[in-house]
Amino acid sequence: STEAEESSLLRSLTRHRLVKTLQIGKDLKCSERTLGMPNSQQGTLDLTSNSYRDNCDRLLYLEEKQRELCALSQNILTSLGLGAKMAIDECQHQFRMSRWNCSTFGNTTAIFGGVLSVKSREAAYVHAVSAAGIAYTVTRACSRGELNECSCDSRVRSRKPKGKWQWGGCSEDIHFGEKFSREFVDSHENRDTAEGLMNLHNNEAGRRSIRSRMQRVCKCHGMSGSCSVRVCWRKLPPFRQVGDALSARYEGASHVKMVDKKRRRIKKLRAVSRDYKQPNKTDLVFLEESPDYCERNETMGVLGTRGRLCNRTSMGPDGCRLLCCGRGYQTRVRDVEEKCHCRFVWCCDVKCDTCRYKKEEHICN
Repeated sequence: STEAEESSLLRSLTRHRLVKTLQIGKDLKCSERTLGMPNSQQGTLDLTSNSYRDNCDRLLYLEEKQRELCALSQNILTSLGLGAKMAIDECQHQFRMSRWNCSTFGNTTAIFGGVLSVKSREAAYVHAVSAAGIAYTVTRACSRGELNECSCDSRVRSRKPKGKWQWGGCSEDIHFGEKFSREFVDSHENRDTAEGLMNLHNNEAGRRSIRSRMQRVCKCHGMSGSCSVRVCWRKLPPFRQVGDALSARYEGASHVKMVDKKRRRIKKLRAVSRDYKQPNKTDLVFLEESPDYCERNETMGVLGTRGRLCNRTSMGPDGCRLLCCGRGYQTRVRDVEEKCHCRFVWCCDVKCDTCRYKKEEHICN
């Protein structure tokens, strides 16, 4: 993106932040996702050691607490941007063949349009994967020595291993990543509102989806490959595993409501009916049913499914019957060229033939 576009977005963010309209207020609560957009203004920020604190202060779409956390280290802003982009990419992968495909808009502060203004299961997924993305990239930055406030997780070495191996290497400190994500992402949520409780619950579910999937990897040491000593450490899972897990939670998300226990002055979320299972800390929760994603809605930022490619033989969400919302579909055949019969030629090249064939596509009416 050009510097002019980025400056325009910054002015837009500032103007909308000052007027504090209801919709923009909701979108700016997702400021960590704004950092992940390709035309976000951090691309033009000077991240030298003398200027990064000033740069954090200039990010007016961040809350005061978030700007303080941003200023902790020179590389925090980079980690935040990577985490937000990772979350957006994962969301778009998981929903690529659904009626709502996690579309984003780069020319507005409403990154996902008005979709997040509805407290639906889609909003639940976005909050969970965003919190997870921040925790993930901050944890990874710690183990790589990119942040001064953390390093490897030394606590695992105090645990007695079960088996013929020992702790060593650099275990990635998911506890620090979770703590930072909790302080940064949760800082603007109001625990006295149903929406605040919903977002906090889903943020935590996203972070827990990483912790429960931490992997133990090991390496052998010894003379001539004897593996006389086996050293192990804890490592982050591939983020795709986290996205897959949250996608499964999305499918089984719990419809909840806020209950006010006046005697204890505690507000909590409970299933809308006693017949439903009460959600646990790893479940996603939502307050409102999802809007109609079949038809285009400019106000909501919903693109609709007209013109989308569908799978004629699938019975899943990508199938023409579901994706086209009962409107039917058209079939077209087009000529396609692509590389084929690739072979390695010594040294050091790969040569391919060009294959031409006809491809059948199905498009929603």
